[in-house]
Amino acid sequence: MFPNLYYLIQYFTGANIEFFKIIQTFGFFVAIAFMAAYWAFTQEFKRREKLGYIHPFEKTITIGAQISLVELLSNGLFGFVLFYKLVYAAMHFAELTDNTQTVLLSTNGNWPAGILGAIIFAYWAYYENKKQVLPKPEQRRVTVHTHELMSAILLWAAVFGFAGAKLFNALENWGDFLRDPVGMLVGFSGLTFYGGLICGGAAVLYIANKHKIKPLTMLDIGGPGVMLAYGAGRVGCQMSGDGDWGIPNLNPKPGIISWVPDWMWSFKFPHNVDMSDRDNIIPNCVGKFCNELKLPVYPTSFYESVICILLFLVLWQLRHKFKAPGILFGIYMIMAGVERFCIELIRVNTKYNVAGISFTQAEMISVIMVLGGAALVFFGNARFKRTGATNA
Repeated sequence: MFPNLYYLIQYFTGANIEFFKIIQTFGFFVAIAFMAAYWAFTQEFKRREKLGYIHPFEKTITIGAQISLVELLSNGLFGFVLFYKLVYAAMHFAELTDNTQTVLLSTNGNWPAGILGAIIFAYWAYYENKKQVLPKPEQRRVTVHTHELMSAILLWAAVFGFAGAKLFNALENWGDFLRDPVGMLVGFSGLTFYGGLICGGAAVLYIANKHKIKPLTMLDIGGPGVMLAYGAGRVGCQMSGDGDWGIPNLNPKPGIISWVPDWMWSFKFPHNVDMSDRDNIIPNCVGKFCNELKLPVYPTSFYESVICILLFLVLWQLRHKFKAPGILFGIYMIMAGVERFCIELIRVNTKYNVAGISFTQAEMISVIMVLGGAALVFFGNARFKRTGATNA
């Protein structure tokens, strides 16, 4: 496993670059997942606008106005936080490399550096604005293409998706949450995909609807990108060993897949960031990440990354086939629901028991997704046959 990019680079190149210890492997692949989603969303926005399914819009902007006090303060605040944390981190680099999240998310920082950063950023904003101020500010109408909404969409999706992923994880692991509520809600580990999808998706639909992009159309635009992002994110889970693994697998590797590496069938996740089985120490290992699982397990995060990237390719081809709003996203929901339900059969997760039926949170949501996806496909097709509308 590669807890951070230091270990990943060392493994492939032999180089020992201490700086990369502050970049977590999981976080790195989450960033890649967002970039992948950004690309897929942008391509779909452009394609659908070209076909006339969605349309650019106009907005009024003011040219030559003086910077407001709120803008000055916000720039100063950003500069304060940036310098406050960065200078502290640089002065405590050993602590930063040992426990990056704790350092970055704590209130510790360098006050003089923070004040200096606030002054620099506030003055910079004032100086740049001063060069553009006109004697009489002008108002202009500009055309905005739908793909230019992606910056706002990405920001809202990231903030609300992260909050939703933490909330659903807390609900899924209620006992752990009650024991350490702050620890469960702070930090970048312990994220539930469906929570991020639901809350982040709701935020994206809100932004899109404000700009006259109908909900079903926005869902169709996002379906392939979400599938790609999920697959890319699961690569990070696998490479860092964040706990998203399966149940113990002591079965011999079937002969039909004898050619695949052993870790693809059963794996102990050595040096994992979850640090499970804390008393199962790897011999002669020095450092923080020296644990491995007692029993080998199914590497379910690897399975999901492969399956979901393949499903993305299928969706990417199918996007040309359907004009009826909602059908593509309905197919995404069915695919994602079936994929996750099957993975849950061999994945470690909290079980609930209702009326004698045992299930996980993800299994329940997966069933809802499959049923909801089937309903979207059926009613979307029926509506299109009746009205011929391509935007809904």
